[in-house]
Amino acid sequence: MSSNVSPPNAAAGTAVRQREPIKAIPVRHVGRWVSAGIVLVLVATLIYALATNDNIQWSVVGQNLFDGTIMEGLFVTIWLTVLSMLLGIALGIVLAVMRLSNNKVLSTVSWFYIWLFRGTPVLVQLLVWFNLALFFPRIGVGGLSADTNQLITPFVAALLGLALNEAAYMAEIVRGGIIAVDPGQTEAASALGLTRGQTMRRIVLPQAMRVIVPPTGNELITMLKTTSLVTVIAANDLLTRAQAISARNFAVFEMLIVASVWYLVLTSVASYGQYHLERRFARGSAQVLSRTAMQRILANLRPGRVSGGGR
Repeated sequence: MSSNVSPPNAAAGTAVRQREPIKAIPVRHVGRWVSAGIVLVLVATLIYALATNDNIQWSVVGQNLFDGTIMEGLFVTIWLTVLSMLLGIALGIVLAVMRLSNNKVLSTVSWFYIWLFRGTPVLVQLLVWFNLALFFPRIGVGGLSADTNQLITPFVAALLGLALNEAAYMAEIVRGGIIAVDPGQTEAASALGLTRGQTMRRIVLPQAMRVIVPPTGNELITMLKTTSLVTVIAANDLLTRAQAISARNFAVFEMLIVASVWYLVLTSVASYGQYHLERRFARGSAQVLSRTAMQRILANLRPGRVSGGGR
């Protein structure tokens, strides 16, 4: 008669085999290393070609990097960016609420505004505002009026063109964020007796910020670079001042490098701020927060001591 009991030696051998560690052989990523080497060689070649090019006067770049005229243009660029974004965000929120309104007139006006300003180039809008005096020599209501040329200066024309255009894009960003909020939140607020305005300010918009903040940060970076277009109306921004200096010293390419350096600095600062702002609004969500650059550096220096979560 056969027995179902396994021999002791066989059971011990099976347990030993189960306890044996798995010998994992790492996959060799030869193509990854080859492509990385090619990219590094190309980047090094480009840097060397620029650094050793006798046609580029790097001394002129260094002399004008902190020039007073450049600093004045940098201040105008920053100021223009901040004001345009603030006005664009404020008007964009109003347009988004109008677009979602049950009032057909408000929703239609909002749709037409967004269609018009998103459908025409920013450069064209800047030129229209700058040449507004050709169509309306004086601006005013009733007996109060002012000369358009004195009222619409190059800076004001730049501000109007950038802010009104940005409002159209921000309206769609805000609308997308509001739609992303669970409709049950609005219904619950209505059941508690909150008005539509209170529901929007206290319930919907705070939750929509997680969706609104990332594209808004991208819009801020885009705005920083878009301000360079105001050079066509001589708004005294960074690029306008750089071109004015190049007209005197004939170092056109060098002054473009100076302007590019400052644009890179501004966009880098904006990107850093956007990263930390996104982390702030992502707190409490289900997603895992990625570690900051400092946390990753400390984690490599002192493994196991820094817990930032995520990558």
